[in-house]
Amino acid sequence: MVADKEDVKGGADEAAAKKAAAAKKAAAAGKARKKEEAASALKIAGAGETKVSPSKEPRLYTQYKAKVVPALMKEFQFKSSMEVPRLTKVVINCAIKDAVANPKVLDSAIEEIMTITGQKPVLTRSRKAIAAFKVRAGNPVGVMVTLRRARMYEFLDRLMNVALPRVRDFKGVPTKSFDGRGNYSLGLREQIIFPEINYDKVDKIRGMTITIATSAKTNEQARAVLNELGMPFRK
Repeated sequence: MVADKEDVKGGADEAAAKKAAAAKKAAAAGKARKKEEAASALKIAGAGETKVSPSKEPRLYTQYKAKVVPALMKEFQFKSSMEVPRLTKVVINCAIKDAVANPKVLDSAIEEIMTITGQKPVLTRSRKAIAAFKVRAGNPVGVMVTLRRARMYEFLDRLMNVALPRVRDFKGVPTKSFDGRGNYSLGLREQIIFPEINYDKVDKIRGMTITIATSAKTNEQARAVLNELGMPFRK
């Protein structure tokens, strides 16, 4: 009788141990799956951060190395691939005049820019007081975000191939918006051209200025880089 009780107790302990091991294994598998999903997902970066993108190389960067570099070396007779101009950063700036009277409108602007770029923007403040516009020095008047590396290429890929073709009566972007130092600026009137924006949640149509900075020394080199990457310049 005693032996039977001991056998029952031993079987129960063994079953409990197996159940605990299975639960531990399932928890470890779930943790590994969540970690893998987090690594493959686009993570929002905080202010000051730049690259928190997936480990997979951006499609536009692959195109730059495979097609743009050889094409520009042949066109401008560069002796080394290191001489080929490259993209350095993209700055998105959104000025909001209504923020002077109602600073709360900046919240929706921050949310929209963060949705479009995948990175949290920072507030831009007025540098000096302007009495005619009722602006004091230090007042928040807009939002800005700077993209680099993988996030920069991902944003430009969506801008050139998805967002710009959605502009009404689009005939190409202007070719004269270079500053002579390798930078190109582009103005957009509506943020709703980006597919990430939910039109039903937009409280007001806002524009933005996008500045693409390159390491090019002349306007011709900067234009050639963007043209090879697929920027739809006006013809």
